[in-house]
Amino acid sequence: MSSPDQRATDQPSTETEIAHGAVIDPSGREIPITEGMIQNACSELEKELVEPPKDSAPE
Repeated sequence: MSSPDQRATDQPSTETEIAHGAVIDPSGREIPITEGMIQNACSELEKELVEPPKDSAPE
């Protein structure tokens, strides 16, 4: 007998699957993760990126 997770992956999907996520605040409330939250997090990470040094002459 297959597990529910395995059965879901065995069947081809013709529809786009939408995943939902949430963070739990200190009071135990679920806060839905929005596209804006993800974009802000990516922007913050991009600010911290450091360009690797470019070699002026190959060795």
